[in-house]
Amino acid sequence: MRAGRAETPARELFQDAAFPALDSSLFSSLSTPLAQFREDITWRRPQEICATPQLLPDNPWEGQVKQGLLGDCWFLCACAALQKHRHLLDQVFPPGQPSWSDQEYCGLFTCRIWQFGHWEEVTIDDRLPCLAGRLCFSRCQREDVFWLPLLEKAYAKVHGSYEHLWAGQVADALVDLTGSLAERWNLKEILGANGWQDKSRGGEHSTCRQLLRLKDQCLISCSVLNPRPGARELGEFHAFIVSDLRELWSQAGRCILLLRIQNPWGRRCWQGLWREGGKGWSQVEPAEESELLSQLQEGEFWMEEEEFLREFDEVTIGYPVTKAGHLQSLYTEKVLCHAQALPGAWVPGQSAGGCRNNSCFPCNPKFWLRLLEPSEVCVAVLQRPRRCSVGQLRALVSASPAPVNLLSKDYQAVGLHIWKVEKRRVSLPRVLSAPPVAGTTCHAYDREVHLRCELSPGYYLAVPSTFLKDVPGQFLLRVFSTGKVSLSVVRSATKGSSPGTALPAGEWETVQLQGCWRAGQTAGGSRNFASYPRNPCLPFSVPEDAGPRYVRITLQQHCQLSDSQLHPIGFHVFQVPVGGEDQDAGSLLLQEPLLSCVPHRYTQEVSRLCLLSTGTYKVVPSTYLPDVEGTFTVTIATRIDRRSIHSQEMLGQLLQEVSFMAVMRT
Repeated sequence: MRAGRAETPARELFQDAAFPALDSSLFSSLSTPLAQFREDITWRRPQEICATPQLLPDNPWEGQVKQGLLGDCWFLCACAALQKHRHLLDQVFPPGQPSWSDQEYCGLFTCRIWQFGHWEEVTIDDRLPCLAGRLCFSRCQREDVFWLPLLEKAYAKVHGSYEHLWAGQVADALVDLTGSLAERWNLKEILGANGWQDKSRGGEHSTCRQLLRLKDQCLISCSVLNPRPGARELGEFHAFIVSDLRELWSQAGRCILLLRIQNPWGRRCWQGLWREGGKGWSQVEPAEESELLSQLQEGEFWMEEEEFLREFDEVTIGYPVTKAGHLQSLYTEKVLCHAQALPGAWVPGQSAGGCRNNSCFPCNPKFWLRLLEPSEVCVAVLQRPRRCSVGQLRALVSASPAPVNLLSKDYQAVGLHIWKVEKRRVSLPRVLSAPPVAGTTCHAYDREVHLRCELSPGYYLAVPSTFLKDVPGQFLLRVFSTGKVSLSVVRSATKGSSPGTALPAGEWETVQLQGCWRAGQTAGGSRNFASYPRNPCLPFSVPEDAGPRYVRITLQQHCQLSDSQLHPIGFHVFQVPVGGEDQDAGSLLLQEPLLSCVPHRYTQEVSRLCLLSTGTYKVVPSTYLPDVEGTFTVTIATRIDRRSIHSQEMLGQLLQEVSFMAVMRT
């Protein structure tokens, strides 16, 4: 009898036990609309979804991103950056991945995600969430192309679940996928500051001019945060991709700038003048109309710049990354070929000094930055995220007047300031009381804040800080420069010093002023409101002496930190002109303040240390919104001698330079 042929055993496919095909990988809190599909989602491998799956398409358009049931448009917009430059895609998806038709295929894929200073390898299996046999989350234009859903799965694994990808910032995902920097431009602030006055050169608008120059170098995304009244076509809290910009001339000789917008939903949602068949096309030659409309893919539409600036709230732009792994300036196109990075931490009671309003600001982590030649420099502070506890989330929801994303990470409001110093042995309070050479305009609840500046050779002191003092956090300080740069930590010579010792020395005279905000009477709100002059206006003076005096102004509202009546508070200080002591308070408060302690914050106490010359002043404490009631105390502490200032730290000691390799390497 002839022996039968032995069958080859089926290859056992990889199953990722760290991110299993279970609800634990899909959901974190069941707090999003995704929860309604809990019973219907199944997991399938690509060869169970289509006949001939492939990782990457031959035609780039076939790999275009499309959003599914998951609210991760922010991540998908960042993924579009990988399609613009193949070396970025190869960094995230290392070449040599197995194909489903290969003998060595085992259901395992590897991606790289940039996390807090280094590229982290993420291994996944290729089981993907499906509904009715089709991918239910992200997919490519051709549904047999799988680079995008696999990368989405790797990103979900890094974050702990798919549901944790519901809502986020395009800028954060861009950094995670490229290791670069990303800028967010608030279009409404730009227009509010300039109006259309900078549209003076033949109909050009400076913001869109910059986008036109950058379109081929980097990803540009635009977002709608709040829909215009009566126009909900673009949705809200939704991110789009600016896939092209084209400059045309109308038949009447007018310059027209059109932007091609891609909607990750994969459908057109704009019915403006430049839709197909719209009136806008009557301004240009039929051949141009035909050419531009033929370029539109599924989910794309054209808008003119005025429509764009009116309908969108924000633009996010990623810094280009060269094939060598270096960042390229958005402004000068110079290569920032020198990079350094160092970790740091804010430790309550030691190095969490808060913002410059606080007397313990000098206790914050400090870094030496040394430049050997004139350079364009970008300095960034990247926070390590912490998930909020249940108690923190409840407190956040009760304290915030706006909707709170329960999946958001616990980011602090962070700022960064840089001072130029002549030498390393410095008087710290004297240096930090002077204006910095560069600084963030405010402390922002962003994962990463950064500065761009032109700096001359020499030593600089960089101080990252949180807005509130004594809040913990970890961060990575990153520096990118066109010239050679070194970065090192300023190490304290004195161990165990109390943060209070950083106060300027001397004898202090303190005055306390009580007051209240009453609805309809003395609760005028912030300077954004016409009722601001109704706020309490408390006078104080700086007596004559040999020079300016240090004054610390502190505003404290009378309620517990856990009290639901905690209001966002701040204050402004106005200088009374000589001979203007009898000036009406309303007219004084319409002028620009001499100094401010803003933005208004949900905290029991805000403070500002300042140097004031002889004269009469008025401090105006306020809540952010008008007609909210509360009581408060303003404490004004004036130093009454001129004793020299000494720092708690001897910054002149020899420091160990800790230099890190550039983080942008391929």
